[in-house]
Amino acid sequence: MLVPVIISGGSGSRLWPVSREMYPKPFIKLADGESLLQKTYQRACQLHDVSSIITVTNENLFFLTQDTYKESIKSTEHPPSHHYLLEPIGRNTAPAIAISAAYIAKKFGSDTTMLVLSADHLINKTDAFDTAVAQATQLASQGRLVTFGIQPTHPETGYGYIESKGTDVVAFVEKPDLNTAIEYVSSGRFVWNAGIFCFQAGVLLQELSIHAPDLHAAVMSCLDNTEEIDLEAHFPKACFEVLEDISIDYAIMERSKNVSVVTCDIGWSDVGSWNAIGDLSMPDANGNQIEANVLLEKTNNCFIKSEADRLVCTVGVEDLIIVDTPDALLVANRAHAQDVKAIVTQLKKINHEAYKLHRTVARPWGTYTVLEEGDGFKMKRIVVKPGGSLSLQMHHHRSEHWIVVSGIAKVVNGEQEILIHPNQSTYIPAGQTHRLTNPGVLDCVMIEVQVGGYLGEDDIVRFTDIYGRC
Repeated sequence: MLVPVIISGGSGSRLWPVSREMYPKPFIKLADGESLLQKTYQRACQLHDVSSIITVTNENLFFLTQDTYKESIKSTEHPPSHHYLLEPIGRNTAPAIAISAAYIAKKFGSDTTMLVLSADHLINKTDAFDTAVAQATQLASQGRLVTFGIQPTHPETGYGYIESKGTDVVAFVEKPDLNTAIEYVSSGRFVWNAGIFCFQAGVLLQELSIHAPDLHAAVMSCLDNTEEIDLEAHFPKACFEVLEDISIDYAIMERSKNVSVVTCDIGWSDVGSWNAIGDLSMPDANGNQIEANVLLEKTNNCFIKSEADRLVCTVGVEDLIIVDTPDALLVANRAHAQDVKAIVTQLKKINHEAYKLHRTVARPWGTYTVLEEGDGFKMKRIVVKPGGSLSLQMHHHRSEHWIVVSGIAKVVNGEQEILIHPNQSTYIPAGQTHRLTNPGVLDCVMIEVQVGGYLGEDDIVRFTDIYGRC
């Protein structure tokens, strides 16, 4: 039995402004309309002897993850059962993988083989990937910790390397400078560290107990205190936040003498920058890679992507990255693609909302989009999925006007419970208890107008909530 474990975390700050803290890199849709997370899930489903898949993600991204998978599940003939391990706060790969191993050992047995996949990597050669997985599972059955090494195609300074001799790992090495990377590639002894792993759950836990005993003890304690509901494991924050923030390479792989490497050419990329995203598209005659509605004049070697309904025009420019979203625009020299994360650091320092949220924000019940805001008012477009329900709530500082555009809304407004149809509305004064539920089979779309002295998202008191957010 093979259990793929999809690790869906990280911020993808080098892919800002599309990647945000609450809409990170795995959810970015590529030119073909599929996200990296969808592609990873489909890849896992197609492997041999897979009846269950585990996804490890932040609990705040759970419903966005579910919605993403739904699109792929529809096209899968016999989808595997799906387990979710929901982290209350972000941690590194060692805690995520270790707690997955403990969960698998408890659910399926310690001799179950697990395949650890990053949700934000791209693999284009699926047949070669299947072959590499088969080789890795064979080694794992012999009690080995297996990592995947990618045959390098050029001297890359953005990846870690593994020095190998056959399937034996000689050493893990950090990201090199250019001259060192050239030496690595020319020697033929080094491969890129892909961050893909395969081992039996019990073997991983045994190695963890030897090389990181404190983390092992904390993980086992955390699992013992975990509440599981409908294949969703919710970890208590008090237990989870004491787990050491450390990568699986540092915690185990670099210390163990029980590590093997499968060297492969699987069309792998970590899609770690806008240059890498651009390389997925065919350039035009002038070297431009375009994912937007554009007009170009004397423009060369540019990557242009727009997620806004807006025409992008360029004149007399070259070697630029231009990424346009409804609330933020990035313009960067292609030689500085790796430095985009510095902008995210600045946004965090000044607490600018653009590091965390898009103008359209996913919620368990659907989405909201900020249309316009000014002094004392804010307008939103709210979409509530069939069966979705906002919490029973109240606001201290704002009143709200709700106008239904399509679908049906069942509204609790104080002591009243009413149905609102298209072109009908209701007014909710500040301090009034209220809730909206979609009882229909189509999306309920409405316009919300907020008026008040403070319009922050934290002005909310929840009384009851079907998503457990109280």
